[in-house]
Amino acid sequence: MKYKIALRESEEGFSVSVPGLPGCWSQGATEQEALQNIQDAIKEYLATVEDLLEGATVREIDVQA
Repeated sequence: MKYKIALRESEEGFSVSVPGLPGCWSQGATEQEALQNIQDAIKEYLATVEDLLEGATVREIDVQA
């Protein structure tokens, strides 16, 4: 899967968020570290979503852009 991310540089390093996954963000001292950290954050975010869906009827829909 591919996700769009927002990468911002600051005095402390880099912060990165995933607009398509509210609340999913990370940071790193370098751009590379921030990108590695956001990959881990996305995996953890998606695992949490799976836990929240447990026991529910889940369906998928296609949305035309």
